[in-house]
Amino acid sequence: MRDPFERYGLDPARIPRHIAVVMDGNGRWAARRHLPRIEGHRNAGKAVRQTVDACSELGVGYLTLYTFSIENWSRPKREVDALMRVLRRSIRDETPNMMKRRIRFRAIGRTKPLPPEVVRDMRELERKTARNDGLTIVLAINYGGRSEIVDAARRCALRVRRGELSPRQIDETSFADFLYTRGIPDPDLLIRTSGEHRISNFLVWQTAYSELWITPVLWPDFRRRHLIEAIKEYGRRERRFGGVT
Repeated sequence: MRDPFERYGLDPARIPRHIAVVMDGNGRWAARRHLPRIEGHRNAGKAVRQTVDACSELGVGYLTLYTFSIENWSRPKREVDALMRVLRRSIRDETPNMMKRRIRFRAIGRTKPLPPEVVRDMRELERKTARNDGLTIVLAINYGGRSEIVDAARRCALRVRRGELSPRQIDETSFADFLYTRGIPDPDLLIRTSGEHRISNFLVWQTAYSELWITPVLWPDFRRRHLIEAIKEYGRRERRFGGVT
């Protein structure tokens, strides 16, 4: 089998260390086919699998998937309940592939309001994959970027109140340790499907200098070739982080 970099025409030196994805368009995918919205969520599994497998093959370090936002609770209860069932089934079905590829799993967000069985399944998967040393999949669930910053500020304030941290010690680096993503590098590439041009309260702090790649493709139709296209485009860009060449 050919080297994946040669097969896809990629430069190994220009592979993002961390890719984040706003997986948007499931509802519209279903609507265009005159199907219930939940069918869009059920048909998103192939997109996730191909994205995960490609990232694993290419040596991407982290893949963060925006799975369920805090705002998504406003959707009909029937849809939310079905989403949670899809998530549980996905965890069960994908565990063998994750163990085979030595993929590590981590969930971020406000997990307490989630159904107990969902939290239990995620914690068990985190435990099972804790020793894996390949790609890390980060599932952002019941997640909101602003809420994450608020929660971090609260934890930081408690440390200051207890005398464990001086206000003079607080800078961007130390504050980042209070975020859900502690220990995870900021995304190099943020992919948004369905053609919407916004980040939708996703990784607000972490994406300050991420490269954005937006595609009109709806998430259930997203395939490996679309990911490769995004990585190729990323490789052609010059990242200056506010500086000059």
